[in-house]
Amino acid sequence: MGRIIAIANQKGGVGKTTTSINLSSCIAAKGKKVLVVDADPQANASSGLGVDIRNVEVSIYECLVNGNDAQTAVVPTEIEGLDIIPSHIDLVGAEIEMLNMDNREQILKHILVPLKTKYDYILIDCSPSLGLITVNALTAADSVIIPVQCEYFALEGISKLLNRIKIIKSKLNPVLEIEGFLLTMYDSRLRLANQIYEEVKRPFQNLVFNTVIQRNVKLSEASSYGKPVLLYDADSKGSLNYMQLAQELIDKNK
Repeated sequence: MGRIIAIANQKGGVGKTTTSINLSSCIAAKGKKVLVVDADPQANASSGLGVDIRNVEVSIYECLVNGNDAQTAVVPTEIEGLDIIPSHIDLVGAEIEMLNMDNREQILKHILVPLKTKYDYILIDCSPSLGLITVNALTAADSVIIPVQCEYFALEGISKLLNRIKIIKSKLNPVLEIEGFLLTMYDSRLRLANQIYEEVKRPFQNLVFNTVIQRNVKLSEASSYGKPVLLYDADSKGSLNYMQLAQELIDKNK
């Protein structure tokens, strides 16, 4: 059975989508079957994995709102073993359309559970909010990865997210756990980055991944070419960091 992992943080620009694109491709490169679910209306994970979102006929929006079979929305990527259910700008209005549905927090779970037998990992790229679609993602997930940017305001809002996770765990998804905090955009030359690392490590101890994602221009460049960094520059620092993270995640879930 596959493991569903949500990548969530309501703060924008912390590396959720970059992590979704590159962690999924590195896990797939290690021989696992991986599905990315792009649950962000900006659809950056979709375009970052080479999907032309203008030509997408069935996206996660149709699955959530119209009840389309998820299998019809799956699109293969350039990397063997890595598929994606793309997003669409229409997803912006999905939360309002879902308000009157029965068990509205469980819709994504019902969509993804049948796919667990086909994939080793299903990664959900969440939008930078704590709205209904993010709640759906956390309700469907077995665990959550929380990217934390090594910046001054990075720790702001983490308590809100943890509180939301606690509520979802008690009311909707008792198996939900924190897979780990992932420090992104880390620059070892900056004293601040090291302070943030220590600040996150102190309260959360073993919940912080040993791998940190260093600030690396190749990660941004790769996305603009619609490729994971593994295909763009396999020897770059960003690629090596995500490869190390993929191995750490696989070892943790053995």
